Amino acid sequence: MDLKQLTYLLAVRDTGSFTKAANSLHVAQPAISMAIAKLEQQLELRLFDRQDRAVRLTPEGEVLCRHAERLLLQMHQAEAEMAELKGLERGEVRIGIPYMMGSYYFPPRLMAFKHRYPGLKIRVEEAGTRELLSRMVDGSLDLAILITSDLPPAIEGAHLLSEEMLMVVGDDHPLRGEPAVTLSQFFAQELALFRRGFYHREHMEALAQSLGVEPDIAFESNLIPLLKAVVRQGFAVTTFLRMVLEEEPDLSGVPFDPPIYLDLCVAWRRGDPLSMANRALRDFLLKERPA
Repeated sequence: MDLKQLTYLLAVRDTGSFTKAANSLHVAQPAISMAIAKLEQQLELRLFDRQDRAVRLTPEGEVLCRHAERLLLQMHQAEAEMAELKGLERGEVRIGIPYMMGSYYFPPRLMAFKHRYPGLKIRVEEAGTRELLSRMVDGSLDLAILITSDLPPAIEGAHLLSEEMLMVVGDDHPLRGEPAVTLSQFFAQELALFRRGFYHREHMEALAQSLGVEPDIAFESNLIPLLKAVVRQGFAVTTFLRMVLEEEPDLSGVPFDPPIYLDLCVAWRRGDPLSMANRALRDFLLKERPA
């Protein structure tokens, strides 16, 4: 059994197909089939049920996949530690950023970090905070920007910033220019929100539930430009972090009364030593955080 076989095993599991696994790894399909067949022969166990074109793990295959994930994670950590011995001239950082921040807060900071450490590769993944948290726990990300109150015991973090959530309206909306709005006023509107699975959406639904109201969600999308267009045309209102509206003259942000803030942190796995490159990015972001 070797790490290449285990890599192939996980790829077939994730894609459900020998052909798709081969395409994802940029290898010939027979190489995948032969490696899995050899692995099954070595273990004297059947790892996949093959029915027509469908491929499904056997119970034995599921057990091996759990071990394979841990072994490959350890291999990645070993490679990262070896890269550390060469200093910060080489290496990779893997950070997850929420959709709403990826285009606004982080680009100038990541470019400044890249300017300081030009030899490092930066892999950025954008997703909802729930998905980012899942990827942190399973080891596919080293760092992530998460909601501070949402951290499980396996994850620790350092405060990055507190950002205000605003009700966002178009130029012709009657609440435009108001000093503040209540949650009752907000939930009386037709809403355009992120889809379920995003902390932002879950937070607003929890607030609606606390008021005993059912939000009227007219549009659902994870695309910020689409949500902006919907609000701009007057079809609905939404909520964004204040930073999203900094260069949007035809959209207006109205604070809530009382104000609503999201506390965000730079997070990493508790007890899992970060590589030198990931520590450098974490420390850089914390040093550059707003006063």
